[in-house]
Amino acid sequence: MESSNQLIRGLPDPQASRRFLERLADQHSGASARLLKKSGLLSDVLTLVSFSPLLATTILQNPEYILWLDKRRGDSGVRSTEELRESLAQFSLTDSTSRPQEIFARFRRRELLRIYLRDIRRLATIAEVTEEISNLADAILEAALANARVEADNRYGQPQEMDEKFRSRPARFCVAALGKLGSRELNYASDIDLLFIYSAEGSTTGRGTRGSVTNREYFIKLGELVIKLTSGAYRVDLRLRPHGSLGALAMSVGETVRYFQTEARAWERQVLIRSRGAAGDTGLFKEFFHGVEDLVFSKDETVESALASVRRSKEKIDNEQASRSGFDVKLGRGGIREIEFLAQALQLAHGGRDPWLRAPHTLISLDRLADRGHLTDDELTSLASAYEFLRRTEHVLQMENGLQTHTVPNDSSKRSLLAARLTFATGGSFEAILKRSTTEVGRTYSRVFGLGDDASSVDLQQTFPPIMRRAAKSAAAADSEFAHLTSVSPHFAAMLAANPQLAADLPTTNDAFVEPDYQGLLTDAVSTTPDFGARLSAMRRTWSRQLLGIVVRDLNQTISITEAKRLQSNLAEVTTAIALQVVQEEMRSRTVQKPAREQGYNTQLEGAALADARSDAHALDIAILALGKLGGRGLDYDSDLDLVITYFDPKCDVAGLTAAEYYGRAVELFVTTLSSMTRDGNLYRVDLRLRPFGSKGMAAISIDAFLDYMKETAAIWELLAFVKLRHVGGPSDLGMNVESEARRIIHERAATIPVQELAAETRRVRLALERERSRIRRSGEVDIKYGPGGMLDVYFAMRYLQLAWDVRDGDEVPAGDSRSTSAMFDRLIRAAAGSRSNFTSPLQTLKSGYEFLSTLDHNLRLTIGRTTRVPNANQGVLTTIAGRMHLSSPADLLEQLTIHRLAIRDAFDGILD
Repeated sequence: MESSNQLIRGLPDPQASRRFLERLADQHSGASARLLKKSGLLSDVLTLVSFSPLLATTILQNPEYILWLDKRRGDSGVRSTEELRESLAQFSLTDSTSRPQEIFARFRRRELLRIYLRDIRRLATIAEVTEEISNLADAILEAALANARVEADNRYGQPQEMDEKFRSRPARFCVAALGKLGSRELNYASDIDLLFIYSAEGSTTGRGTRGSVTNREYFIKLGELVIKLTSGAYRVDLRLRPHGSLGALAMSVGETVRYFQTEARAWERQVLIRSRGAAGDTGLFKEFFHGVEDLVFSKDETVESALASVRRSKEKIDNEQASRSGFDVKLGRGGIREIEFLAQALQLAHGGRDPWLRAPHTLISLDRLADRGHLTDDELTSLASAYEFLRRTEHVLQMENGLQTHTVPNDSSKRSLLAARLTFATGGSFEAILKRSTTEVGRTYSRVFGLGDDASSVDLQQTFPPIMRRAAKSAAAADSEFAHLTSVSPHFAAMLAANPQLAADLPTTNDAFVEPDYQGLLTDAVSTTPDFGARLSAMRRTWSRQLLGIVVRDLNQTISITEAKRLQSNLAEVTTAIALQVVQEEMRSRTVQKPAREQGYNTQLEGAALADARSDAHALDIAILALGKLGGRGLDYDSDLDLVITYFDPKCDVAGLTAAEYYGRAVELFVTTLSSMTRDGNLYRVDLRLRPFGSKGMAAISIDAFLDYMKETAAIWELLAFVKLRHVGGPSDLGMNVESEARRIIHERAATIPVQELAAETRRVRLALERERSRIRRSGEVDIKYGPGGMLDVYFAMRYLQLAWDVRDGDEVPAGDSRSTSAMFDRLIRAAAGSRSNFTSPLQTLKSGYEFLSTLDHNLRLTIGRTTRVPNANQGVLTTIAGRMHLSSPADLLEQLTIHRLAIRDAFDGILD
């Protein structure tokens, strides 16, 4: 016992070690006696339990692990995935009664004893520790996939696809890893970020208990089984898949590649820097990455654009982190995320022209960046040292209780214990090392991103290239305008920094406002070259210039918020029309002529014959229908374009393709034109998720099929969404007739639904969205869209009344602001007069509340970018917004917000109850 007391006295938490020995002797006397006879093993076990109450509990529940640890604690080197898979198979044989997910969880916990012992004894580098944790996850994923595959095949038979000679062959599947698992840098308590991809569409053999299904259905079910089987060992996060939590759980390689080519945002492509195949057919992942690698690492990427894009992502994290207490070693200033992001920014900036820099592992990428001269040797040394220290701190925090935490506690006793654990093997002062590490990271981060000493503000001389000052009317004017822009809107300042050539045309406060001719400007831009790629670049440059013109006038308050939204809506509609024109020209060059539309529209629109025959046989008979903000002519900064795209079906092949294939290609090209990211940025994110059948539906749908869907299939929530439907692109005669017919169907269907059912379903869908969002809501932050009393309360109540009372926008597309939410409230208030007068007051409350929330939303978008949350802790932003809203202080702003939200929820309840 004396020997154990000597060992305990030098540990970070001697009391925890003593309690463990007492409990072990009480619960497992034999194991205790054997342990006390082996001083080396005893030292290791006591060290583990002094660091981790979690592992102390594990050993007490499984005393046989002590003997196992005695055999494995002398292991050197990293155990490979194959070795761990073999160990897992042997471990499974010892327990034939437990479910696979329980076996996986127990195996993982046992292996962590060995890995963490090497970690705290400093017997392995941080790269080796995280690699082995990652290999452990790979082994469990591979085993889970094997189990899931057996179960799925027994249900549906094996999935099949056609090869290039139309012969049937087995379809392939891959579990791709993203984030820390993707770069083999997994933490002890990390979520694992996954992406499920399969080789091609097809169907299963049907040799199972439930018959044949499509490959998509099979692989979605397979993915669900993998998640279920690994749930005991890991939290699986699939939100990084295409379309996030609303996207299909599994997608084909071709479909996934197309998403990243046409719809993915810059940060989504940045995620792919750290990605790989983790389980299944890893060759399939290589096929996928081959299709997107040139998008992730573009040869056309400029240093300024890459840095601005990554910095915008980091600023969003900073805004979220601002409301948290305690220092976060991952997200805090000078933390792990800054090291990762500066490495990734430099990889994006230079990796297109230098493939050697495309290493997913953070430390390897830093070393290669220094080798190429993008970091100095001193910066490499300090970043690598800080990374190791911060990651080990993170590990100690997480392994205390197995929680996914990154926060250094403020409590003095807890902080002292953390310090003792961190310096146990190496000595030194925890506080001094923490301060030195974060300071050095912050210094390099500021140097790379062109920030001043205060990383919360922008240094104009460094951030904005000299070309911006040369382009402006004078240096003094440039400094004044840029200072104002960066103080109010760092979000758009970053956009300008990435495109300094735009500075020459920015308006000043003295410039008289003349509404630009968007149609003429964009038409001129695309007419300068017949090359498709060059047209897109010219269109994007012109669009960016016009958008920044709106931003600057908005910041200078020389136009109202209503005018800013109207101008943005007009710009979006013109851009949509020009994009369709560019696509039409490109389709002309790629295909032969197609039949002209000669005898009216589709069967459901008979009688609405064309005024004159179409002269251009290549003209795309497409009706682009807008929903959401664009549908209501209220588009705002960073809004998606919520679209449904329909086409006239000529009932015959087009250029050797079916109409569905022809228009599918045209729509894919259209989305690419608007959404794809190039060195000149992108125009809009196009969101097609509200189309019939959602993510399972075609990107383009024939007019007949669309109208049939609205008549027979659309759910109540879809009727509510489609109330805002408006034709915004394609031939006006075609589009306006489709719009009119669709709106007629919507209101006729709504008239057949009992009002109580309509109200109940409206309320159910609204509250479901609120509950779903509340799961990821951060403490203390108000969500002005999804939260109680938010904008969705307003939208759902308004649209319910539009359907229940059959209040429409009119049969013709109205001009100006008459499609706006405020204008619709005016119509509803007039309709409420008389027999429905009891709703007049709630409607006025909703209108007033909406005007406050939409003003706040607009200013949030202008200052920090697209967000639905109010950053309570960011007093600088709130002070700016309060001033722009003519409120006295952030406290006044938050008080008014609370008053309006309570009133909105009360009015919502009153209308829908």
